[in-house]
Amino acid sequence: MGGGETSEGEALRARIVAEARGWIGTPYLHRASLKGQGADCLGLVRGVWRAAIGPEPQPLPPYAPDWAEATKAERMAQAAGRHMRAVAPEDAAPGDVLLFRWREGFPAKHAAVLVTRERMVHAHDGAAVAEVFLAPWWRRRLAFAFAFPGA
Repeated sequence: MGGGETSEGEALRARIVAEARGWIGTPYLHRASLKGQGADCLGLVRGVWRAAIGPEPQPLPPYAPDWAEATKAERMAQAAGRHMRAVAPEDAAPGDVLLFRWREGFPAKHAAVLVTRERMVHAHDGAAVAEVFLAPWWRRRLAFAFAFPGA
């Protein structure tokens, strides 16, 4: 990659991180994606996409809070793979999207944005969007990582 591409990718990653941090304090609201008003984990990623990349690449399908348990399909990872570049979870860099499994044997259904090698921003049911330490509990559940286009 040429020097200009690297600088552009690094600038995009910085915008993604800043945008994700701008959502901190947004209340949790299932299927929502409005900074300061309400978001779930996917809504956070969607909002960051809109701010850093542009219009969302596909319409939001309907989903219930228990969609992963009901379907057993890796729908979130498949959708991310259609629009983002997969990276090995251990190679995720600030600005990448992380997907987690709540339990082994179930599809990944929780998303976050990595903001440093040790911290992430996420929306969690029952709490506002927050920046948290990527603790061993989270690392054990990390299933997928994806880079935004151009990052």
